[in-house]
Amino acid sequence: MAEAARRRTAAEWAARGAAGLVFLVNVACALAFLLQPELYAPAFELDGTPGRIVVQAFGLLFLMWNATYPPVLWRPRAHFTLFGVVLVQQALGLAGETWLWLGLPPAHAALAGTGLRFILFDGFGLLIMAAAYGALWRALGRSSA
Repeated sequence: MAEAARRRTAAEWAARGAAGLVFLVNVACALAFLLQPELYAPAFELDGTPGRIVVQAFGLLFLMWNATYPPVLWRPRAHFTLFGVVLVQQALGLAGETWLWLGLPPAHAALAGTGLRFILFDGFGLLIMAAAYGALWRALGRSSA
């Protein structure tokens, strides 16, 4: 019994670590977009007032997207279903970013580079969070039946 409790605790901390890393990077990115949009607008091939507003809107969207993370960080076992929602959000983001990136014409190198950075980070985030989710699933004794 002690071994099962140890596995659950380790799996919970793995979930917190994986989701926490993604959460911290996303919130840092959101704050950067909100507070210094002029630094990031060129990466989206935007400038002026429209560029500032669009990048700040991205920051707000990042914050909205991450509203599901704190309960998972606090109690991953109790919010196991919400952790699944976080994974679905991450997968949707990755799929959408990839779709947009694949549709870019060759003349948009800056935008393609930005898209690729999002794809790489979100792909990495999905992998580590899915691994932690799987470990928590196993530690909780869940089965597909």
